[in-house]
Amino acid sequence: MKKLHSSFIAMASTLKVVLLLLFSSFTISPISCYKGAQHPLDPLSPKELTLVQTIVKKSYNPSSNNNISFHYVGLDEPEKTTVLSWLSKPSTKTLPRRALVFTRVNEQTHEIIVDLTKRIIVYDEVYKGLGYPLLTADEQIAAIQLPLTYGPFIESAKKRDLNVSYVVCSTFTVGWFGGVERTKRVVKVQCFYNKGTVNLYLRPIEGIQIVVDLDKMKIVEYSDTFKIAVPKAEGTDYRFSKQKPPFGPRINGAAIMQTNGPGFEIDGHTIRFFFFYSFCAYFVSLLLLIIISLILIPLF
Repeated sequence: MKKLHSSFIAMASTLKVVLLLLFSSFTISPISCYKGAQHPLDPLSPKELTLVQTIVKKSYNPSSNNNISFHYVGLDEPEKTTVLSWLSKPSTKTLPRRALVFTRVNEQTHEIIVDLTKRIIVYDEVYKGLGYPLLTADEQIAAIQLPLTYGPFIESAKKRDLNVSYVVCSTFTVGWFGGVERTKRVVKVQCFYNKGTVNLYLRPIEGIQIVVDLDKMKIVEYSDTFKIAVPKAEGTDYRFSKQKPPFGPRINGAAIMQTNGPGFEIDGHTIRFFFFYSFCAYFVSLLLLIIISLILIPLF
């Protein structure tokens, strides 16, 4: 898997307030504007995402019983040298585009690379290392519903005088701490009691251990070893409207206006601000927004 490595440089003190909130990578280069051309690091468009899904599903014969779930789809980043070469002489010609895909197919993790230009899969291997891909929203929602209809859990709730209709659960990955490799894709499910408060995390239902197999989508481990009273709901609501003085009264808002318009310009994934010419994109390697800024004039 190719990755574009970036480095972090200290900025002038006048820019710290703006840039400390972002992970930034700076390459000093006197380049010209490439407005109108597709940047090599542009994230996949909705059309490209749909194309990836179509190509992958077609390759696994959708008429069969193959169970396919997509856990990550993003740009397969070009080599750094390729990007720098393009930036030195921007053109309207788009470089070949490829997508990196992590899927689960029949309980196996596949790492796939799709050539979007040729519309074919150029790499497809079953991942046999440690760990599993990101959880999907659909499987997490399905997993947290299981305890609510699970007989032993309902009995555990009754022992604690809890109404199951006020129970809300959440998933937590089990983690890997070295040693024996895990052969099942499982999550721990922790349940909370939200009666009388929206701050459910302060009211955990303790003493119950639940493990769900995401591939089988069923509870595979359950234990109720001890009973602890659920914390009271009073005083746990963090919402502003529920706060008491001096934190409750709402102050008048402040309005900020720029009579000459904003001091920055946004064009697609490009941001122009002062003497910075920045490109914004999402990278799976950091799971954060990254800014690749091209300084057009020296800071000092």
